[in-house]
Amino acid sequence: MTEKLISTLTTTGVGGPAGRFEEAATEREIVDAVRAADAAGEDLLIVAGGSNLVVSDAGYAGTVLRIASTGVDIDGTDASCAGATVRVQAGHPWDDVVATTLGRGLAGLEALSGIPGSTGATPVQNVGAYGTDVSRTISRVRTWDRAEGRIRTFAAADLGFGYRDSVLKRTTVNGSPRYVVLSVDFQLEPGTLGAPIAYAELARALDVAIGGRAPAARVREEVLRLRAGKGMVLDAADRDTYSTGSFFTNPVVERSAADALPGDAPRYPAGDGDRVKLSAAWLIDHAGFGKGFGLPGTPGEHLAGGRASLSTKHTLAVTNRGGAGADDILAVARAVRDGVAERFGIVLHNEPLLIDCAL
Repeated sequence: MTEKLISTLTTTGVGGPAGRFEEAATEREIVDAVRAADAAGEDLLIVAGGSNLVVSDAGYAGTVLRIASTGVDIDGTDASCAGATVRVQAGHPWDDVVATTLGRGLAGLEALSGIPGSTGATPVQNVGAYGTDVSRTISRVRTWDRAEGRIRTFAAADLGFGYRDSVLKRTTVNGSPRYVVLSVDFQLEPGTLGAPIAYAELARALDVAIGGRAPAARVREEVLRLRAGKGMVLDAADRDTYSTGSFFTNPVVERSAADALPGDAPRYPAGDGDRVKLSAAWLIDHAGFGKGFGLPGTPGEHLAGGRASLSTKHTLAVTNRGGAGADDILAVARAVRDGVAERFGIVLHNEPLLIDCAL
């Protein structure tokens, strides 16, 4: 059997060999593969788009299961109806879902354009950008419950959505997810206008006020343009896109900690009592880690950091400049995390999952 390198399955391009590799293209195949791994007592790593993983250079000794199921089924697209249910298979590329629904006259996902990865990952992380997230449109998630050995469907209200968080992310079995996402249902509205704009940068780009609306197709165009300018739209020719996107989440802190920061530090309501969300990108930049920061003394020719560095377009992304391993990526991230903690007393937390490795 040919050895499968996990680096070929991830957007960062790091990760050693899989102990055993399988690919599942249907719901039945996914369930059968998970059941077989669990029955054999094997560790299980589930991969789809691979945009949220940093895997050890030593690889993964257990089974690596790639979710390759695809399909977008839309029910109820008549403009006179209250909305449409869109069922998407877990392995379907996310940005294709956005493009497909907009093409069918359905709004609600446009501000989430250009996000890499698969649809099955979106409820797990409560994927979001530009002032919105998938919790606003998800209606149901169909999963395989590994603990009980049965199909379990979650209503949106039962998913415990938070900032980049959900019950699906928090609940594990032997260190890996208890619930394997099989499909996701979204409830979208017919119409040409996008959802109200909640993010200042996007509002400025669209020349609308916060809370204003713009044609959904135009919102998608502007979001793709903004993301591409930050290296956040996958492009094989652009090393700035060889990353997990934002490596750190925006920290949510007590108001007293936010008040201790300089006056120009961005602050956002966290929707959680007296807590405040901060900008991880601002903290990184103002702690002295600019675009392109790397660690001197490592092999390579690009910038000071050799094989890995912060993106040259955006300080939140840690990028593989060519030939980097997980250790190179983590060394840059560790330096940034520790530097922000030393400068501001705020600890940044990684957004991607770290598999058999740690900061």
